[in-house]
Amino acid sequence: MPRPTTKTELLKAAEENYSKLNKLIASLTEEQLSTPFDFSGDEKKKEAHWRRDKNLRDVLVHLYEWHTLLLDWVAANENGESKPFIPEPYNWKTYGEMNVEFWKKHQSTSIETAKEMLEKSHADTLALAEKFSDEELFTKGKFKWVGGSVLGSYFISVTSSHYDWAMKKLKAHIKNCGGK
Repeated sequence: MPRPTTKTELLKAAEENYSKLNKLIASLTEEQLSTPFDFSGDEKKKEAHWRRDKNLRDVLVHLYEWHTLLLDWVAANENGESKPFIPEPYNWKTYGEMNVEFWKKHQSTSIETAKEMLEKSHADTLALAEKFSDEELFTKGKFKWVGGSVLGSYFISVTSSHYDWAMKKLKAHIKNCGGK
C-alpha cells in the first residue's frame, strides 16, 4: 500500500492495518500468547525493540503510548503551548530510551487493559485526524510546530506504519513458536 497523501487514504490505511492487527492478535494461540518473545537467534533483528518487547502487552502499550504522544502534542500546540512531539528529556536521537520507559511503566498493565487502552487511543487518534483538512494534514509549513514535515506524516507514523511494525513483530514471534 503506498504511503497516504490524503486524509481519506490516511484514515483508510489506519483502519485497514488496525483491523489486520486485530485479526492477527485474535489468531494467536494460548501457546503463542504465553511464550515470551525471543528474537535473539535472528542476527537481522538488531534494533533495540526486538530485545525490549517480551509479549503482546508490550507491543500494545507501545502503540498506545505513541498515540498518546501525538494526541498530547497536537492538543498542546493547538492550545498555544509550544511542545515538541518527543517530550523532554528525550529527542529523536534518544527516543529509544523513552520507549524503554514506556515499557517499564506498563509492566503491571494487564493484557485486557492494554487492549482497551489501545482501542480508545486508536479511536481518539482517528477522530483527531478527522478534524483536519487534507491541506492541514499534507501541506508543509501549515503548522509551525510541525517543523519541516507535514502533520499527516505523524498520524501515519503512529497508526498504519506502527501497526505494520507490530504485525511484523507478531508474525516473527508466531514463526519462532513454530507457526506460519
